[in-house]
Amino acid sequence: MLHIRTPLILHPDLSTPSRRIWLKLENLQPSGSFKLRGIGLLCSQAAEQGKRKVICPSGGNAGFATAVAAARLGLKACIVVPHTTPETTRARIRKTGAEVIVHGKVWDEANLRAKELAQGVDTEYVPAFDHPVLWEGHSTMVDEILEDCPQVDAFVMSVGGGGLLAGILTGLIRHKRMDCRIIACETQGSASFAAAVSAGYPVIFSRIDTVARSLGATLVAAWPVQHILDFPHECVVLSDDEAIMGVVRYANDLRQLVEPACGVSLAIGYLNHPAIAGAHDVVIVVCGGVSISAQLVAGWARLSTGAEAR
Repeated sequence: MLHIRTPLILHPDLSTPSRRIWLKLENLQPSGSFKLRGIGLLCSQAAEQGKRKVICPSGGNAGFATAVAAARLGLKACIVVPHTTPETTRARIRKTGAEVIVHGKVWDEANLRAKELAQGVDTEYVPAFDHPVLWEGHSTMVDEILEDCPQVDAFVMSVGGGGLLAGILTGLIRHKRMDCRIIACETQGSASFAAAVSAGYPVIFSRIDTVARSLGATLVAAWPVQHILDFPHECVVLSDDEAIMGVVRYANDLRQLVEPACGVSLAIGYLNHPAIAGAHDVVIVVCGGVSISAQLVAGWARLSTGAEAR
């Protein structure tokens, strides 16, 4: 097992006698995000099958998780990133010993190149989000949450391609906890999952335009679109500014840095959003993210302070 059991803590300021806001700190995983759970499981299975190399197309978090897992397992890793991936993120991946190939303007082009490179019999292609083994690995988060907080009645999580959501649903189905409310969060420039739920099937989201780049999947996984319907649920789409507010306030409150892709879920608590009205024990998955820095958060904090002053 490559991932760690992460803490589930009460938010120090948002919890009240009538409603507790819990934080599942997946940002503390060795890879900086929840993705090590599922990707670690998939890479472990690949190693057991005799594979010697893993290849992952990723703008950041999945690639870094793959690189971390490969280093732990003694596998070679190749991460194919689009040109939009920041150089700081590429450097962080390279530090693990992984090879980084920059290809394409968007993730879809990087993905095609990764699939071409993964043709060898000793090579495993590691998808970013759409694979049942990933979902099985991510579902271990639910085992931990239900052990620590069995009375939970609402889950808040960010949705990019749908891997985290599929993992949460998989775990809740296994525990027969279909009563839990599911709140799926996106930014306005990345709301491909909300569009899919509205249509009843995954649809191509024509243009990704958001500061929350980790949520930028033009086509989400089909399984969570279907199975979220088995739960009380709501798709919430917030602005980039609200996602950034979640990042800045969380940094102030918890002294931790997370991406805007995570901040959009934290904003649900900070906004006292109607989606959690009536819930008594709300778990927000702090999914983390590696493409973040103190400089970015400080800049956003200064901008928000200036806006308040005006």
